[in-house]
Amino acid sequence: MKTHLIIIGNKFVYNTSLKDYILRNIEKNSGFVDKITFFKDSDNSFFLYLEEQLNASNRLIIVTCKQNFSTVGKVICTATDDNQILKEGMLIPQKASLFEDRSYLLEYLNSYINVVQIDEGQRMPQLLLKNEEIRATVHVFEEEKSTIITILTPIAQTYEVNFDVTQEVEGWMRIDVTSNKYGDIAKFIHASKNLLPKKLIASSNIIEYIIEKLSHVSKKVTFAESCTGGLLSYYFTKHNGASKILDGALVTYSNTLKENWLAVEHTILEENGAVSAEVVKEMSEGALNVSGADYALAVSGIAGDTGGTTLKPVGTVYISARSHTLHVEKHLHFHGDRNYVQDQSALMAIKMLLLLDKETFF
Repeated sequence: MKTHLIIIGNKFVYNTSLKDYILRNIEKNSGFVDKITFFKDSDNSFFLYLEEQLNASNRLIIVTCKQNFSTVGKVICTATDDNQILKEGMLIPQKASLFEDRSYLLEYLNSYINVVQIDEGQRMPQLLLKNEEIRATVHVFEEEKSTIITILTPIAQTYEVNFDVTQEVEGWMRIDVTSNKYGDIAKFIHASKNLLPKKLIASSNIIEYIIEKLSHVSKKVTFAESCTGGLLSYYFTKHNGASKILDGALVTYSNTLKENWLAVEHTILEENGAVSAEVVKEMSEGALNVSGADYALAVSGIAGDTGGTTLKPVGTVYISARSHTLHVEKHLHFHGDRNYVQDQSALMAIKMLLLLDKETFF
């Protein structure tokens, strides 16, 4: 049975931060969402669309605002031949089997519908529609997709699990595993880990995994960012526990700050340009020295959409990963718009950090 998210209201279309909060919360508490549909206020097509979905044996989560909450209830009652009643200060369908503050659940034919109400500045109400499938995520590094599928398919058949492979960035594959039994997923991951030693990490969130690992060994990381503009720092600081492994980072967008804050040699900048292997190497070294951290990541590039040259086109990025004993630097060329280039750059830097110290992370 697929999970379908229906979001009703103009504010959810235009308020990106509110929309992202809702999606994060639903995926965390109710699992993967197969389909998302948006309706603006007073969209008359919602009734016919809802009838169609109720007859399709779906798990429906309907998110709306206070303004539309009772109207959505009326539409559901019309479609299910029900009436609204007042419960705990809410007008909800009489056939609703469960309800909490701003949330109710009902069953109709073979479909389940959870309606929730949220507005700006509010916490997401409790979701009453629970995920039927058990899910897990693993990450595999330095293996081709075809090779991973060949290795994992026999194990998946043995333990009756399903998996999908998607690429985060080159050399980093995400595997999403589903099953109806937790024990089968655990056995699948254990067997996969044995076949992919020093390449597989079992974690739904790789940043939280890094925070946990570095906290355990009392090590820290820092960043020197140019084209990513603090994105690496954001990736980490949006998770609890980041302060244990990150004292801070430097966004050195200008050459002046690269020189003054990170001690990048003026002659190196003059001879090679800010987007170069030589500069990111000095940026990571400077960040390590200034912070006293155990690892440093440095990124410099041309995210676009302008600024490229024949020798260094838009999407050209240099990344340096460094510990006190090792240094790795990569010259990359990403495709996409400015934000996608930045995202790919940050993810590649994270991958390089993991591979820099396999003993700690794998």
